[in-house]
Amino acid sequence: MYFGALASTAASPILSAEKVSKSYGVTQVLQGVDMSVRTGESVAILGQSGSGKTTLLSLLAGLEHPDAGTVRFDGQGLRGFGIDELARLRGRNMGVIFQEYHLVPSLTARENVCLPLEILGEKKPGARADALLERVGLAPRAQHYPHQLSGGEQQRVAIARALVAKPRLLFADEPTGNLDEATAAEVEGLIFSLIAEEGLTAVIVTHNRELAARCARILTLHLGRFG
Repeated sequence: MYFGALASTAASPILSAEKVSKSYGVTQVLQGVDMSVRTGESVAILGQSGSGKTTLLSLLAGLEHPDAGTVRFDGQGLRGFGIDELARLRGRNMGVIFQEYHLVPSLTARENVCLPLEILGEKKPGARADALLERVGLAPRAQHYPHQLSGGEQQRVAIARALVAKPRLLFADEPTGNLDEATAAEVEGLIFSLIAEEGLTAVIVTHNRELAARCARILTLHLGRFG
C-alpha cells in the first residue's frame, strides 16, 4: 500500500464518516454519524462535554475503530489497514493537536517536535523542527523540557509537532481548552495562521462557539448525532 501524500480529486472528500456508531459498554456515544470534509476545508465539530465529539475525532484519525460504519481517508476505509499500516498513513498524512498536549516529558521541546520525523525514518529532522519552533515563537525555549514550559508554551510545542511532517489533514481536540482566555486567543490565532500558511485541511473539535466560528463550516453534535 502507498502511504505518502495521497491525492483527493475535487469530486471526492479527503475524509468521510458513513453511518458511524461507537459504544463503550452499555453507553452509546455515537449513533449513525455521517460527515465529509473536502480538501482545503476547515470544519468545526461543535458540542458540549459528553456529546461524542472527541470520540468522533478519534475515529476520524484512526486512533480507534467504529463498532459500525466506515471512516475513509482519500476513499480508503481505515478498517482495512493493519496497525502498522495505519500508523504510517497517519504519520505521513495527519497531524493531531490534543487538549492535554501529550508531550513526552523526558524530551526537550525540540526533541518532541523532531519525534514524528524520527519515527518516519527522516535522517535530519532538526531543520524542519527548528523552523516550526521559530514560527510558533519558541526558538529560545527549544532545549527546555515540558515541565519547564507554561501551558501555552506546551501547546505551541504540540502544534509544531503536529505540523512537522507536513500533514495534509490537521485534527485539533479542544486545542485551547486548558488555557486562560488571553493565551487561548493567541494559540487560536496561531493555529488558524498555520492552517492558512501550510494549506491544511482541518477538523477542530470544540465546545467554544467563537473558535468554531473561525472555521468554514460548523457541524453540531448532540448526544451522538449531528443536528
